[in-house]
Amino acid sequence: MVVDGLVEEIRRKKNPCIVGIDPEWSKLPDCYKSGALSRADSVLEWATDVIEAVADIVPAVKPQMAFFEVFGAEGVRVHQQIVSRAHSKGLIVVDDSKRNDIGNTARAYAYAHLAKDGPINADFLTVSPFLGTDSMQPFIDTAAREGKGIFVLVKTSNPGSAEISEATNAQGENISRWLAGWVNSVGNTCVGECGYSSVGAVVGATFPDEARQLRSIMKNSFFLVPGYGAQGGGAADVVSCFNDDGLGALVSSSRGVLYRHLETPEYDGSRPMYTDIVRQSAIEMRDAVCGELYTAYTKMVY
Repeated sequence: MVVDGLVEEIRRKKNPCIVGIDPEWSKLPDCYKSGALSRADSVLEWATDVIEAVADIVPAVKPQMAFFEVFGAEGVRVHQQIVSRAHSKGLIVVDDSKRNDIGNTARAYAYAHLAKDGPINADFLTVSPFLGTDSMQPFIDTAAREGKGIFVLVKTSNPGSAEISEATNAQGENISRWLAGWVNSVGNTCVGECGYSSVGAVVGATFPDEARQLRSIMKNSFFLVPGYGAQGGGAADVVSCFNDDGLGALVSSSRGVLYRHLETPEYDGSRPMYTDIVRQSAIEMRDAVCGELYTAYTKMVY
């Protein structure tokens, strides 16, 4: 089960932090944009360097499909290649595509992103629950059959998320807490040897109090935690997303790692210095988050 492999990698690398792969063309270093390659192949070159720079530090990477789709069919091709490159380096891949639809369309999405013989073959996929629980079943079934996992959007990191997640349903129950209960119930049917489920939840770093409440509901679920760094979430904010063994969450940063060179006056424009900045940023994130976890929890298992 993929969640067992995830826990193994977190323990081996002593790091619950991951790097998003979000190729914003305007922010890429000029050294990747000045050659004869197409934009899509320039992105492939850039993303390959990023993966090489962090592969021995992080347990996983999180390519964001939207930033590849802007380059059309070639961008989608590069996304597939990036998943393969990450796998070749032993990394787990969280495909941040936030898919869902009804019936056979959901099955098609699930096959494309999660099936081993599908075109993408990611390890985890982010999924929207807002078409109802029946729309989630194809993803749960495919993940179970293929030994993969999903992260269900429960409490996202953007400020406007409260408009839906903090609303109440017809029974007067908070939507995010209802979703958490559902994720916990479904997740308990697919718990790995590590004690965690392959059905997890997206819970933003920007809402630490809500995360604490959601963790009390979803004890066996992994949280995918966006919002660290550029969106305002700090190391202390993510502690409530974890269990007291230091497991149960993946803290993700994209802009704060990928584009730190834009805030580095001494950056010389070269690829070696860019990848060094990326690597050091990933290390700084790891050290900051793990420092808070070691302070907060005495039962850390790595």
